[in-house]
Amino acid sequence: MESMPVAQSTDPRVARLIDANLDRAREGLRVIEDWCRFGLDRQDLVVPLKDWRQQLGQLHDDCYREARSTATDTAAGLSHPAQETRTDSIAIVKANASRVQEALRVIEEFARAGDAALARTAAAVRYALYDHEICILEACGHNRRRQQLEDARLCLITDPGTNNDGDRLVHHVKAALQSGVSLVQYRRKHGSDGLRLQEAQQLAQLCQEHKALFIVNDRIDLALLVNADGVHLGQEDLPQHEARRLLGSAKLIGRSTHRLAQLHEAQEQGADYVGVGPVFATATKADRQPAGLNWVKEACATAHIPWFAIGGITPKTLPQVREAGASRVAVVGAIMASEDPALASRQLLDLLI
Repeated sequence: MESMPVAQSTDPRVARLIDANLDRAREGLRVIEDWCRFGLDRQDLVVPLKDWRQQLGQLHDDCYREARSTATDTAAGLSHPAQETRTDSIAIVKANASRVQEALRVIEEFARAGDAALARTAAAVRYALYDHEICILEACGHNRRRQQLEDARLCLITDPGTNNDGDRLVHHVKAALQSGVSLVQYRRKHGSDGLRLQEAQQLAQLCQEHKALFIVNDRIDLALLVNADGVHLGQEDLPQHEARRLLGSAKLIGRSTHRLAQLHEAQEQGADYVGVGPVFATATKADRQPAGLNWVKEACATAHIPWFAIGGITPKTLPQVREAGASRVAVVGAIMASEDPALASRQLLDLLI
């Protein structure tokens, strides 16, 4: 973009104000750009930010720079307590997006009379950034969830066969979370939708309080209603690409896999994680033939996304599963059927260290 000549009669105070806000907008864009580049590894998010920064740079006329006077700026170095609360990438992105948008609005207002090209560009970038910020925050959310998923070693799956009592369900999940479980999947194959919604809301709140991931089995509608971190799909559930279209890019999608071809397909379609099983016979999948430890070994050699061995895993069988190559497992009865879910959770977690 070729810079247009700026009216020479620009008020020095206005020029100084525009200079400060151009600096502010470009610096904020660079902060967001670098996070998208190095933190999210998303070139598609970087390109527009870089382009906007360059457009503003080309319109940063010398008359604005010459009006700069940091020494006489009465607010130079002024900070606000809110700046100390920016402890994660999402907070930093939000703060800098707001900083850019506010600076561009100031430029748009004050440059309109003397520098129409700058005013138009400021308005265009500001409106474009509103939508782009949403895309970046979605990517940040997915990145955060992926990191939590990467760190998770034990997934607790609920099941009506072992927790028909709602109070027992909440008690056992709470005990597991307090013991260090960081991933809970809500699964209920039978019961009313009203009951499912009530239980999902309770468990979602518990997981949020303990900073754990909350996944809903099968039901995308429930996942959206309770703002779950994602869904887990079986082989006969909604196609993965349709689930992604409904959930958006920020949520996690897991798939159950029972053989190598299904694992390959799940990875190719963009699953965030897979379940590998059933390893041993299990009451929750009584009609399915256990795949055995060889399936675990195949998954270990093939999977390039997080995967959880599942099916009949207990503290007694877990060492065999670990030896076959699994570093993450999912359990149902080992915790939900235990009279001491806190102890059962700690035992499993200790074996996964």
